[in-house]
Amino acid sequence: MDTVRIFDGHNDAVQFMLDYKPDGRDFLARSEAGHLDLPRALEGGLAGGLFAMYAPPEHEPVDDLTITHNGYEVRYAEAVHPDHARRQIDGQLSAIRKLIGRSGDKIRLATSVREIEAARYDTDFAVVLHMEGADAIGPDLGYLDSLYDAGLRSLGIVWSRPNIFGYGVPFAYPRSPDTGPGLTDLGKNLVRRCNELGIMIDVSHLNERGFWDVAALSTAPLVATHVCAHTICPSTRNLTDRQLDAIRDTGGVVGLNLAVNDIRADAHLEEDTSLDSVVRQIDYLIARVGADGVALGSDFDGAVVPREIGDASGLPRLMEAMRKSGFDEQALRKFSYDNWLRVFDLTWLDRSRTLSPPP
Repeated sequence: MDTVRIFDGHNDAVQFMLDYKPDGRDFLARSEAGHLDLPRALEGGLAGGLFAMYAPPEHEPVDDLTITHNGYEVRYAEAVHPDHARRQIDGQLSAIRKLIGRSGDKIRLATSVREIEAARYDTDFAVVLHMEGADAIGPDLGYLDSLYDAGLRSLGIVWSRPNIFGYGVPFAYPRSPDTGPGLTDLGKNLVRRCNELGIMIDVSHLNERGFWDVAALSTAPLVATHVCAHTICPSTRNLTDRQLDAIRDTGGVVGLNLAVNDIRADAHLEEDTSLDSVVRQIDYLIARVGADGVALGSDFDGAVVPREIGDASGLPRLMEAMRKSGFDEQALRKFSYDNWLRVFDLTWLDRSRTLSPPP
């Protein structure tokens, strides 16, 4: 089967790389740990992605999962202190810079569509900086500007916990994503500043009222980098039909999350989840959002993914399953790469760097 070049809308490789014991995982070397390193990425046709920087909790929660008669609930995570969050983000940003420096030009930090597009046709790999949760940003938003200067081009306002800008959804099934208040006044200021800078706003992990606040305020297309359809799997992390319709109406993009507990109708955490279940989610999202509005947001290194995919090297098996389901090559290109580049081109402020035809 032909290898399709892919851009991935979400991974947690940076945090996994730093946390893996005893000495970390070298992203440049092939590993059996986790889902993503450069050799496996290139083998699977992955040419780049949004690399999440995320502040882990200050104290690991204990006994936070409750199994209910028909699902599960996870205790709502506590807010993290901004100083802790900033130390974590600074450390991860430093790790990314060192990785790029050690790569011998195999990995590039991309801040424009043209730089990402070049990776599709070259053998190098494009890293776009994303921050999952704005916990490290203070009320004056100065750190956001500093991160933008460092290359940040995508921001999730929250992870699944509160911060000064808004409220993430607690992990629960079956349950609506309407779990609390909307954005704070500071959160609304954050949306406006992201629009001014040309930073893409990611509504993943944000509760429903916060979603609608972003929809009302933002001048950019709505984007959810790693979610699935709530109608199929009624997890708080998934988006309702109304939310999907709003993304469609703004010309936005939904990144399909490969987390099995958000794909499956029963939300079971089972690696034997079939590729048919994944394609069913893709079909539903496209029926709701349109072929120009659905892409990949794997959540590699941050989720349990179907065994048939396994890791980044297994992405061609997903492409082949889509072919067998009736997707033609144009539809595959939209899902695998073009839709992300289109929404970046609409969101980022460097309008001179527009999409160019293949060489």
